[in-house]
Amino acid sequence: MNKIFKNIAFFVGTLILMSSCEKDEIQAVLNSGATPVVSLSAPTVVLSKDVAENTVLTITWQKPEFGYDAAPSYTILLDKKGGDFSKAYSYSAGKDLTKTFKGAELNSILLNLGLAAGAAADLDVKIQAKLSDAVVLTSPLAGFKATAYLDKLDLSSPWGVVGSAYNDWGAFTDAPFYKTSSAEVFVAYVTLKDGEFKIRKNNDWAVNYGDDGANGTLEAGGANIVSKAGTYKITFDAAKLTVKVEKYSWGLVGSAFNDWGATPDAPLTYDPFSDQWRGVVTLKDGEFKIRQNSDWAVNYGDDGGNGTIDAGGANVAAKKGTYLITVNFKENKMTVEKITNLWGIVGSGYNDWGATPDFTFAPDFGNFSKDFDTKGVWIAQNVTLKTGEIKFRANSDWSVNYGDDGANGTLDAGGANIAVLAGKYDVILDFSKSTPVYKITKK
Repeated sequence: MNKIFKNIAFFVGTLILMSSCEKDEIQAVLNSGATPVVSLSAPTVVLSKDVAENTVLTITWQKPEFGYDAAPSYTILLDKKGGDFSKAYSYSAGKDLTKTFKGAELNSILLNLGLAAGAAADLDVKIQAKLSDAVVLTSPLAGFKATAYLDKLDLSSPWGVVGSAYNDWGAFTDAPFYKTSSAEVFVAYVTLKDGEFKIRKNNDWAVNYGDDGANGTLEAGGANIVSKAGTYKITFDAAKLTVKVEKYSWGLVGSAFNDWGATPDAPLTYDPFSDQWRGVVTLKDGEFKIRQNSDWAVNYGDDGGNGTIDAGGANVAAKKGTYLITVNFKENKMTVEKITNLWGIVGSGYNDWGATPDFTFAPDFGNFSKDFDTKGVWIAQNVTLKTGEIKFRANSDWSVNYGDDGANGTLDAGGANIAVLAGKYDVILDFSKSTPVYKITKK
């Protein structure tokens, strides 16, 4: 037995010595000052939607003379000037010696760093060259000035819908009202239960309105408004103190989804960041149309097959797959974008590891970009979880799944189950970072 322990100790000691020797050998032959030097294609970058698809900045660096045949791996770090790079944008360039940025890509990075749109700001850039786990060389700082643009609308308002018909009188955040083209007129698109609701300001009871006469005229602190289960458009005029509640929804119908209405239409939801309607839908080979309130009175197709929707127009051909469908009713435009991975929640904490369908995520339109499919942020809202464990998987299949080995909020491919407690939550998956992360927030 002593001999076995001695052999083990010798083996461990040899590994430590080899590792130390490797580091010492690298340091012994490494040229002093062998660090990358950064070059930028422009000292100033002013971004706008007009240059969103143009190359606006190129970062390059030369491979240093390390003094031996090294195969470094490079990382670009970008932060606000004077920052400590703890929350910097990070891009793994591998063995490449250059990185180009298009306008939309760089704009998203700048906004995520907290830069204000429309104001010029200074930024620092540095390159790290990793030679081994023990040896990482960092370039001197380079800098440039950039101006970001606001790439999404801000239609938010302080008003919301609260009640037994929506959030159990404030058990979680009120359903939001959004600004419209008319000042002091706000609109909410909300799915209600049988129950009652009121309109209040800032998720607080200090300012709230009901309807004493059930006649569409609002009174401060007035009576609860009775509702039936359904999806509604609620229009609130804060100047005239009136409210209008009408059945309202948009959905996808067709042989490609629900055999032209044999089952409910695929719902589209309002995106207040672009003033459009969007939905993630898994389709079959077939055709579809867009219609209002699950009824044919108002429906749209595409007569020219050109992305322009037409009232009562021709059916839209579809191929099997999962898609993000975006409809702009103001411009009569529709886009259909293929999605590789549709993320879902599975586990004993939700659906007994797949006994029922996974809870599916939707793209977070507040952090939306053209590469949302692979580098986007996904959100699942108002998820009711049980005490147990969960994981995140793509397309209701185990071939691509994530857990959390360290219980530290970092997503690990095939990682450990994530423990959860019973409650209602919002869940975010963020693949926009070099190391993907997740966040589970109790409502």
